[in-house]
Amino acid sequence: MRQIPTSRADAVECDRADPLAARHGLFNLPDGIAYLVGHSLGPPPATAGARLNAAMQDWQSDLVRSWNSAGWIDLSERTGGQIAALIGAEPGEVIVADSVSVNLFKLAAAALPLARRYVLFVEEDEFPTDQYIAAGLAGVSGAEVRRLPSGGTFDALNAGGVYLKSAVNYRSAEVADIAAHEREAAAHGALILWDLSHATGVLDLALKADGARLAAGCTYKYLNGGPGAPAFVYAAHDIAGLLRTPLPGWMGHAAPFAFDGGYTPREGAARFASGTPPILSLAALSGALEAMDGAPLSALQAKARALSAMAIARVQAMGLEVLSPVEDAKRGGHVSVRMAEGYPVVQALAARGVMADFRAPDTVRFGFSPLFLRYAAVWDALDALADILASKSWDQPQFHARAKVT
Repeated sequence: MRQIPTSRADAVECDRADPLAARHGLFNLPDGIAYLVGHSLGPPPATAGARLNAAMQDWQSDLVRSWNSAGWIDLSERTGGQIAALIGAEPGEVIVADSVSVNLFKLAAAALPLARRYVLFVEEDEFPTDQYIAAGLAGVSGAEVRRLPSGGTFDALNAGGVYLKSAVNYRSAEVADIAAHEREAAAHGALILWDLSHATGVLDLALKADGARLAAGCTYKYLNGGPGAPAFVYAAHDIAGLLRTPLPGWMGHAAPFAFDGGYTPREGAARFASGTPPILSLAALSGALEAMDGAPLSALQAKARALSAMAIARVQAMGLEVLSPVEDAKRGGHVSVRMAEGYPVVQALAARGVMADFRAPDTVRFGFSPLFLRYAAVWDALDALADILASKSWDQPQFHARAKVT
């Protein structure tokens, strides 16, 4: 059984034995910062900046010729291939394009005609975007939307519709059993659209082996692709050819530069490309993904869960209510804690160099990105939390002032 550090000395020993320790040097975080929000926006690895600078040089030197000379035209697919390796998918099953919201809409719309019933299902505590997309799609497609209780997707799969479901819940970090859900879905003519935003890069995902057929996810959290980095689409080979995107843009055409007035989709997930790809953002993302090259997914998952287990033990000792599963196998890469005074506590932590995030009405989230965090730094951050709570130093006017982004 893995031992949870119970002292700072234990945490230092874990750092010495960390198989991912060499990755820390790829991230140039400001001095004195404990960055516990990698589940919200990952920091930039040096490899991201290098690729971005190279793309800028290509733009300056070769101008429009860079689409061919620098291979820009294939960058969405190449970057999709990098992500495929992180989610257990095959080449051609992933493409980077658009945002998570747009990709959820495209995939759900394409899936509806293939499901046994023309109904969309979404849980009531699903990430708001997923709920909004389901309602918006219903408004233009005539599909019915049914809201499910938290955790209710599995029991509702016998209805045979299209289900929007996060692999890791954004608030609690609870992990869904993808394989079990997919077996049940296959038995009832249902299709699940997985939102992998809080799972990719921190869990040992195996979509193909688990029978997953459709997914979308963001790239700016554990993948460190940068603010607003483009999202990705996963469509398994056995279903991709049956899907018709509701946004058939020219980059999803089999021959975009034939300028044909009729639409012929590309093979595989690439048919979900729409407009011209954002090359500079893609370049940064592709470089960021290089920081994960060769890192075993099992090691990433194990470290994230070890860090979060240490955090759970410590916040429970402070008398705080943990909203995330205590059992490792059921927990993603972040830990959520209920605090009525959560917002000012997060601001007080930031003043001490500890970055966390707040989710209304009373949730504080701590993210444990395994690539750049050290056990000792997390231990020290939790020391700061304990002191802030004990001293009530969070109760100052400047910490209560609300910013737009929490």
